[in-house]
Amino acid sequence: MTAPRRNLELKVRVVDLGDVLARARGLGARDEGTRRDVDTYFAVPQGRLKLRQTEGRPGGTLIAYRRADAPGSRHSHYRLVEVADAAGLLAALGTALGVRAVVAKERRLFVHGATRIHLDRVEGLGSFVELETVLTTQTEAEATAEHELAKQALGLDAAEPVPVSYVDLLERHRG
Repeated sequence: MTAPRRNLELKVRVVDLGDVLARARGLGARDEGTRRDVDTYFAVPQGRLKLRQTEGRPGGTLIAYRRADAPGSRHSHYRLVEVADAAGLLAALGTALGVRAVVAKERRLFVHGATRIHLDRVEGLGSFVELETVLTTQTEAEATAEHELAKQALGLDAAEPVPVSYVDLLERHRG
């Protein structure tokens, strides 16, 4: 069984990912490359549940998480489960729970310390930056300080905060 995890995260809408890309490099963040993800969200009574499939990689990752819908940085509690048969799990969960929506995105990942910097182009929604500072060996204060440093260095204070998940934005956009 995978242990529950926790991070401090922020999502903002941006006009120019190129500016944030340059700032991430200036911060000294490690470039982990670009990938294409398809997240299938399922209808669940609490929290959110999605199956992530990454182009060119076998299997997938089932992600269950809870996070307050609020602007600014907030904590997220989550579990990751690697699955070998993503297509089979997708069919089973789709039948049992129902598919809420599918979110497709191109994601460029940078890593700075315990902070993951995601530069996302989400189909039908636009460009976003997500910061996720994973709380593992750091104290809460250390993680918060690292998160704030990355937020400042990337110039995200001036960006439009997004209080909800991509699936919520997509449903509002289509609604």
